[in-house]
Amino acid sequence: MPDRPQFSYFISHHTSPITKHSEIWHQPLPLSRKFSNNSGQSTIDHGVYFNAVRVFLEKSGCEMISQVFSQRFKKSVKPTDIREIKICLEKHGEFYHPARVDTFTGHQNISFVLNVAVSEAGIRSINTEYHHLKKLGDEFSPSFLPRVYGYGQVRSVGNRRIHMFLGQWFEGYNEFHVSKDPLDNKYKILVWNDSKSRLFLSPQQSAEIYRQMARILTYYYNVESFEQISAWHHAAGDFVIRIDTAGIDTKIITVRSYAPLFSNLADLKNSHNDPELILQALLIFFLNLSIRMRLDRLDGVGDVIWADNLAVQSTLAGFLEGLALKPRIPLLPGSNDQCFSYYLAVCTKEDLQDLSKAVISTFHQQAPEVPVIKQHLNEHVEALSQAIDGMLNK
Repeated sequence: MPDRPQFSYFISHHTSPITKHSEIWHQPLPLSRKFSNNSGQSTIDHGVYFNAVRVFLEKSGCEMISQVFSQRFKKSVKPTDIREIKICLEKHGEFYHPARVDTFTGHQNISFVLNVAVSEAGIRSINTEYHHLKKLGDEFSPSFLPRVYGYGQVRSVGNRRIHMFLGQWFEGYNEFHVSKDPLDNKYKILVWNDSKSRLFLSPQQSAEIYRQMARILTYYYNVESFEQISAWHHAAGDFVIRIDTAGIDTKIITVRSYAPLFSNLADLKNSHNDPELILQALLIFFLNLSIRMRLDRLDGVGDVIWADNLAVQSTLAGFLEGLALKPRIPLLPGSNDQCFSYYLAVCTKEDLQDLSKAVISTFHQQAPEVPVIKQHLNEHVEALSQAIDGMLNK
């Protein structure tokens, strides 16, 4: 048996492997999955990409992979036990070109994700993201994020840097976006199944996804430092879902930033002994969450689209569930979710409107989402107010 594994290379949704003799091997990587004339192309071609991935995985004789096998199957697996590695380039993004890495011993297999940065934007962010994922993975249990196993860089032809990190692949989970159902011309959540089939969700299923996403983001919110998973976007496919007989399960797969929405250092210093500040910051977090939860791009790449009102009530429910999952805040007289519910009860519609405008002021004002938010803000605040009243009257 050879000491080094056999490698093969694939492009997503193609069953046959590609080689250095394939036409696409010598074609440059697109810099976006939106294949338009202005999407741009990388100066790194597919062959350079696959060779760099192989070099990264072979470092230390595939020791990074064998360690995960040993932990997963609770027995010693040596690097020489790794017999086969299949690398499949999944998609192209502004920051990363992620690959699915299927690894095999004689009897077991494990799939990984390898996030690969070739653009300057990706290279600037990938190291930070890796450390955010590692930090949150160490600090929070249970976890709704992928585990990460190692980070590094490879020098390619022309001394170009290619950065990447290996992480957990969520098997059976798929990306989803708002799309128009041709059967009734209504906008619904569409799941991008790996099998190429596409599944439109019912309103009840969509509400459940919004609830779970809100719960996850609230779970990772730090009530003392105000740090939160920020810069997340539905359009970028940052959440994935699995639907089976047990129901729906949601994960978040990226943490580009983990920072407060407002960076007032004086407030941060005093947050540990000021319950009013903690509750006000929670309200701002919730309002920001409720707005961002409604933003997507049609089919992930089209025009900015605003989700319907079912997202609002579900976001509120998920937010309160996320608060209940967190350790009790000692400064508050009761449970986290109950105390915040009381705090919401004294907020007027005008309070919600004013604070929502303050939240919008933190957005990049030239972003295409901002006009859409402003167009729908009054309706959004009305829906929020009704959802809060409904929650309080239960």
